[in-house]
Amino acid sequence: MSKQDSIKTHDSRTVTALSELALLFLKLGAISFGGPAVHIAMMEDEVVRRRKWLSHEEFLDLLGATNLIPGPNSTEMAIHVGYQRRGWAGLLVAGACFILPATAIVFVFAWAYVRYGSLPQTAHALYGVKPVIIAIVLQALWHLGRAAVKTKVLAMVGLAALVLNLLRVNELLVLLLAGIGVVIIRWLIQQGWRGNSLRALVSPAAFVTLAQTAIPTATTIAPTVGLWPLFLFFLKVGSVLFGSGYVLLAFLRADLVERWQWLTNEQLLDAVAVGQITPGPVFTTATFIGYLLAGSKGAVVATIGIFLPAFIFVAISGPLVTRIRRSPLAGAFLDGVSVASLALMIVVTYELGKAALVDFPTICLAVVSALLLLRWQVNSAWLVLGGALIGFMIWKG
Repeated sequence: MSKQDSIKTHDSRTVTALSELALLFLKLGAISFGGPAVHIAMMEDEVVRRRKWLSHEEFLDLLGATNLIPGPNSTEMAIHVGYQRRGWAGLLVAGACFILPATAIVFVFAWAYVRYGSLPQTAHALYGVKPVIIAIVLQALWHLGRAAVKTKVLAMVGLAALVLNLLRVNELLVLLLAGIGVVIIRWLIQQGWRGNSLRALVSPAAFVTLAQTAIPTATTIAPTVGLWPLFLFFLKVGSVLFGSGYVLLAFLRADLVERWQWLTNEQLLDAVAVGQITPGPVFTTATFIGYLLAGSKGAVVATIGIFLPAFIFVAISGPLVTRIRRSPLAGAFLDGVSVASLALMIVVTYELGKAALVDFPTICLAVVSALLLLRWQVNSAWLVLGGALIGFMIWKG
């Protein structure tokens, strides 16, 4: 073992070489199609099951912390893992390497779009990749769920969070309600409460009566398409945006299309489509838009602007995760957020499944992939590549 491999962190746990972190997250950034739920599932497969860098409980704590801050969740998970393994250097390396492949691919798409006026065809590969990513997410849900749902109370909180997510209640509000709810319930248990009173507190109906949707609103910046206004706009988006790619679409449309008319509806939809069909974080949509508005420099400043807050937020919250877990009440809050995070992943998986499992071949591909993952623990990266190849073969046949 090299000197670099045997470096110790503050908790005396052996950590990882920066080169290994870089290679792993470059790979994940290059093959992780399908959105944050899929990215996080693939990270769980690599860092928990295969490399055993983190336990399921530690991974869930990071997932819960990630869901409480704005920005791209899967990128923030990569940054968290990097920090846990190599501190500040790992934070920068893991995050940058996860973002870099997607940014480069989207940059090429943007260049082709500006030059030729259309997007390259990717439907062939995605036809086979989408069913595989459904299986990958289901595998992660199975393993993480067994670690997260430790009591009947947490099971009820998870069910309530699932109902609220299905009702389209704001994701952040659901997470906060779940965390606060578990803290209150554990305090009441310590005070001697039992039985029907506690079950009523964690019922889905009780959570619904407390919930109100809360969607962040945009503020106005100068309507000139220069590098500085472009950077400030995407810095703002990365700093306040919670939720899925659909929330990102609504946020971008309100400012870029309706308020400032920097883009047309068609251009915005093409930009979001590129973010969806390429691997890595969906927030690389900013790279595409930046290129359309201000060329290569615009792509760079837009990308830096939208991802910079993620590094800052994780740098602030990352060192606190271990301390939070040591506190009984704070740990209870994190337990609630963890099960609510899994409930959100279930809803996302359901939506992805409707789009991915469209016929008999895709259903078969998803079932076979799930069996290979759960029974024989095949590496998810090979399944993604195999799904793309099968997609081409079926499409051409």
